[in-house]
Amino acid sequence: MKKSLLALAVLGAFSGVASAQSSVTLYGTIDLAGRYVKNEGSNRRFSLASDGLNSSQLGFRGVEDLGGGLKASFVLLAGVNADSGTANGKFWNRRSTVSLSSNAGEIRLGRDYTPTFWNLTLFDAFGTNGLGNSLNTAQRHPGTRQDNTIQYFLPSNLGGWYGQFMAGTSEGATSGDRPARYLGGRVGFAAGPFDVAVAGAQIRYRGASFNGWTAGAPGGAITNDDQKSINVGASWNFGFAKLMGYVDYERLDNAADDRELRGSISAVIPFGQSEVHVGYDRSRLRRDGAGTSTAQQLKASYVYNLSKRTAVYGTVSYLDNNRNAAMSIAPASGTNASTGSQSATALPSTGGDSRGVEFGVRHFF
Repeated sequence: MKKSLLALAVLGAFSGVASAQSSVTLYGTIDLAGRYVKNEGSNRRFSLASDGLNSSQLGFRGVEDLGGGLKASFVLLAGVNADSGTANGKFWNRRSTVSLSSNAGEIRLGRDYTPTFWNLTLFDAFGTNGLGNSLNTAQRHPGTRQDNTIQYFLPSNLGGWYGQFMAGTSEGATSGDRPARYLGGRVGFAAGPFDVAVAGAQIRYRGASFNGWTAGAPGGAITNDDQKSINVGASWNFGFAKLMGYVDYERLDNAADDRELRGSISAVIPFGQSEVHVGYDRSRLRRDGAGTSTAQQLKASYVYNLSKRTAVYGTVSYLDNNRNAAMSIAPASGTNASTGSQSATALPSTGGDSRGVEFGVRHFF
């Protein structure tokens, strides 16, 4: 009897060690907003929309300490249309990765953000979300996520330097919403109030068309081509305000002349429990035989933090197209927008403007 009790005590002790070395967390975000959008040439639309301030999502993450400084971890993250209770793409569309990490860095496998996208979202005061999303003016898509990837992340003990490198396969152009081969990387330096990073990539479309971006872009589908991307982003926190921005360049190699230059500058001004976000975005796409199209956007948000997890907010945005562009501040009915509700009746008429306002609630859990 005493031996049995001793054995149970020993097993219980080992069980406690195992549970202390590994953990799994359920987390997520719900963000909903009442939205009004009016695109020139079509009727206005009122809607309840998701992702005005942050992306609505449901996720699981876990980590296991393997000893000797080695850890294993995973993330499964699904985008959610919180207004309708549906998924906004394949189920784990936001991220599905497994990693091994140590003092030598991290190896990560699976679907994840691309290195080139990080500069676009981290150096945008609106986080590439809602009516103030800087990608509302994007006429060429630099690639948000990539399937079938292998990544390496530099260790975090390099005196402010950081970086990542990604290789992703198209697997015969059957890779769902990302039928391309991706090769890219990002390197940056952060110290005190300052942060700067540069990223570049080649996206190779072979054997399949890619038409997964705003239909207002005059370029249409990308077929059997190579897209080169390079961007640089930076931020400086002055204390009373954080200023940030980026410049992004996209080029299709096989076209006679197809290149886009896009930029964004924005700021976050905190005071008390409040924040004011303001920004300006502009893109210019030049296409051989099709002229030049430009789009520019002015945007502003007010955020009031009720707690560390809950905030209420309001955003206003105005996007102006030139005679060759038809970009919208929100997804429109009949377009190929891949996420979110169709918050506009239709795209603006060519050269028309797009304007709107939204008021919402964001909660982290």
